[in-house]
Amino acid sequence: MNELLVLVPILLVSGVVAGLLAGLLGIGGGIVIVPMLYHIFIYMKIDISIAMPLAIGTSLSTIVVTSIISARSHHKKGGIDWDLSKRWIPFVILGVFIGAFSSKFIDGNSLKFMFGILLLVVSLNMIISSFKSLVIAKSLPGKVGQSIFATLLGWFSSLLGIGGGTLMVPLLSLFSFPIHKAVSTASLFGLIISIPATAGYIIVGWNVENLPFASTGYINWIAFIILVPMTMFFAPYGVKLAYKLNVKQLKLAFAIFLACVGLKMILV
Repeated sequence: MNELLVLVPILLVSGVVAGLLAGLLGIGGGIVIVPMLYHIFIYMKIDISIAMPLAIGTSLSTIVVTSIISARSHHKKGGIDWDLSKRWIPFVILGVFIGAFSSKFIDGNSLKFMFGILLLVVSLNMIISSFKSLVIAKSLPGKVGQSIFATLLGWFSSLLGIGGGTLMVPLLSLFSFPIHKAVSTASLFGLIISIPATAGYIIVGWNVENLPFASTGYINWIAFIILVPMTMFFAPYGVKLAYKLNVKQLKLAFAIFLACVGLKMILV
C-alpha cells in the first residue's frame, strides 16, 4: 500500500494525459493507461506475469465509467448506428469472453509483446491517416465478414485492455463508414466491451497470489479511483485544445511516441 501511495502522483499524471489525449486526438484512454500502469507495476517489483494482465484489467475497468458518459452523449446527438450495433453486439461479446479468458493461458511477456505490436499498428495508422484517407471498399462486407470483424474486435480489445474506438474507428473508416458515426458507435462498443471484459479479468485473476493491495482479481481499485476522475475531468479540455492547437503535428508526435513505447515493450 505504501508503494501505491508513493505512486499516486504518477497515476494522477497518467489520468490527466489519458483524458487530454482522448479529447484531443479521439483515442481511447486504454492505449495510454495500459503501458503506464504496466511500468508502474513493474517499478513496484510486481512480476510481469501479474503486471501486464493487472494493467489490462484495470484499464478496462476505467473504460466502463468513461464510456457510459461518452456513449450517452453520442446517443443524445443521434450519432450511434443502432442497426450495425445490433448486428455486431452478440459477436463482440463472444470475442470479449474469448479474449478475457484466453489471457489466462497467455503469459505476461506474450501480452506485452502483443500490446507493443498494437502500439506500432496504431502509430502507423495515425501517421498514414494524417496525410491521406485509408479506404479499401465502399461498404462493409456481408453478414459473415461483419461477424468475423466483430468477434475479432471484442477479442483484441478485451485481451489488450482497450476500448472499442482504438480498433473500431480505423476499421470502419477503411470501409467508407462516416467518421462521426464510426466514433459515436465505437463509444457504445467501449461500454459493451469493457463491462464483460472487466468481469472476466476479475474472475481469471481471482485466486492469483501476490497481487498488490486493493486488488480484486486483475483489477486494482486504487488505480481505478485515481484514474477515472482525472480522465473524465480532462477529456473535455482535450476537446477544447483540439480547436486551438495544430492537431496534425500533435498526432504525428504522439504516433512517434507510441512507436517508441511499442518498440520498448517488444524489445525490453
